[in-house]
Amino acid sequence: MTKRLDLRVDFAFKSLFGTHGNESILAAFLNAALRFPDEKKIQTVQLLDPHFNKENQEDKRSILDVHAQLEDGSRVNIEIQLNNKHDMEKRTLYYWSKMYSSQMKEGMDYGELCKTITINIVNFRYLSHITNYHSAFQLYEREQKLLLTDMLEIHFMELPKLLIKWRNREVDPREDQLVRWLLLLEASEDEEITQVLEEIAMQEDQILKKAIDEWERVSQDPEVLLAYEARRKALLDEKSALKRAEKKGKQEGREEAIKTMAIGMIQEGIASNVISKLTGLTIEEIEKLRHQ
Repeated sequence: MTKRLDLRVDFAFKSLFGTHGNESILAAFLNAALRFPDEKKIQTVQLLDPHFNKENQEDKRSILDVHAQLEDGSRVNIEIQLNNKHDMEKRTLYYWSKMYSSQMKEGMDYGELCKTITINIVNFRYLSHITNYHSAFQLYEREQKLLLTDMLEIHFMELPKLLIKWRNREVDPREDQLVRWLLLLEASEDEEITQVLEEIAMQEDQILKKAIDEWERVSQDPEVLLAYEARRKALLDEKSALKRAEKKGKQEGREEAIKTMAIGMIQEGIASNVISKLTGLTIEEIEKLRHQ
């Protein structure tokens, strides 16, 4: 079997979930993610332009992974992030606000604006204080927990947390459709997950089978592979750059802490040779701090 694309790479994810002809796959994922009751299940979705109006420099860098409209007019964006840039909450609020405001046309009433939903699938632990792999946020009054409006909805789906639950047999893709769709994103790296999902697809889930067949097809398309490899390399380079920046930041933070400690010792009248032994700073560096 040909090695399939890693669906955690945003280009591959969009090739499967955000391509015309695959709307039924996207609808199945959204029904699982948004937990709609049977009578409100999404039947069709319309894929929208993923580009924002380029009003500023941030807009020029902003291309939504999957931007869709539901039957009731609700707007949905699905973003998948491999690397933690430590800006998720601001990024997702920015995308939400752009999607919400982009609905407004000349002559429209505010009451015509539709619900806007962002779904963030992340390949890192983001909400460290909770164990749930799927978290949904709305606007509530803090004390009474009263919902102000359902027009804003922001989801985070953390793949590492899901994998832990999968390995501990705390989740079952046969019983939970969201689990099976999220595990599909991990399947290229895990033969057991692939086997389980293929069994489910053959036995009971025709849309999942369609998704796996389409995933197999695009993984053999030469043009798709070229673009995928270029994007995957860019993400790996980005990850390396983020690690270097984080390492540099930690080092600078340690150096600043040592200098602060040394200044405190100087103010207490401690001799330079003692400060040097305790901090690792040279006598020359300590003397410079004395004369600042």
